[in-house]
Amino acid sequence: VQLQASGGGFVQAGGSLRLSCAASGRPFRSHAMGWFRQAAGKEREFVAAISRSGGSTDYAVSVTGRFTISGDNAENTVHLQMNSLRPEDTAVYYCAASPSPPGSYVYTKESLYDYWGQGTLVTVSS
Repeated sequence: VQLQASGGGFVQAGGSLRLSCAASGRPFRSHAMGWFRQAAGKEREFVAAISRSGGSTDYAVSVTGRFTISGDNAENTVHLQMNSLRPEDTAVYYCAASPSPPGSYVYTKESLYDYWGQGTLVTVSS
């Protein structure tokens, strides 16, 4: 699976951005998907995840209620809608894919993801 993340940019606090992750290669529907982020000087952290069926999602506490992950199987794309952005959301955001059995499995650990996109930078000014 090859992943291409896009949609990052510069936004003021309180604003919104929508990240997209386009997948190609192996069947998109056989993978659970996730978003992670890495701020300068910090370790990469989990942001959001969605099951291969799209029926289950999970979010980091810090983004719950502000971010929404969704999948579009027809377009082989996963989106991360980010609202009410804060300066602490500034980071490089990475999408990732994990081969998943049928069901509603969502994965929050980096080690469970086999494929990673190149990252897209989100900068939120105060």
